Amino acid sequence: MTELSDLYTYSSALGDNECVAGVFRMDLDGMTFHWSEGMYQLHGYQRGEVVPTRDLVFAHKHPEDRERCEEITARVAETGGFFCMYHRINDAKGHTRRVMTSGEAILGDDGSVVALEGVMVDLTRTLQRETEQTARDAVAGATSTRTVIDQARGILMGLLKLGSDEAFQLLVATSSHRNVKLVVVAAELVQLANSVDGRTYLDRAVRAIQLHGRSRDAGGRRAG
Repeated sequence: MTELSDLYTYSSALGDNECVAGVFRMDLDGMTFHWSEGMYQLHGYQRGEVVPTRDLVFAHKHPEDRERCEEITARVAETGGFFCMYHRINDAKGHTRRVMTSGEAILGDDGSVVALEGVMVDLTRTLQRETEQTARDAVAGATSTRTVIDQARGILMGLLKLGSDEAFQLLVATSSHRNVKLVVVAAELVQLANSVDGRTYLDRAVRAIQLHGRSRDAGGRRAG
């Protein structure tokens, strides 16, 4: 058969860099395999170093994923249809890759399955980049939250002549009284403080926060 050509691949997480992908065909008559260059690369080889066989293919599947991959492949080879598997492979260089393998059964003239054809795409770097970005976003969000709360605490400290802990407890009391997140209370206060026409509303907000704090203290004494 003609040599298989690789795919043009794109991952938004990788920018202009392509993710590695390869195409394959497994002829059931004789269980012969045909790999594109990308399939050799995914498994840690160069063309000519190995002859792809069923045993070689499944030997590279991660031990925890191998049985399920074998089951799906056998089912499609018997009944036909399409398949898609997200799994891990261990390449010849000792690296674990997270890949998506999808394909379909090819039918012969008599309607029986004669081959499986498909594509394997390496998602390792894409998942790594997206995980790293999620972590960076979480850190940035946490930092932003702390900054807003610290600003609101500073406003209360300055206007009410309070210590840092007292100002923070007033914000907590207001958050509890209104049943909204602490950062929301803080952000509203900071927004009023930064507003050109917000002084009157800021004073009212501060008095309300002060009142919520007194109500909590009074409730605590009654409960005791």
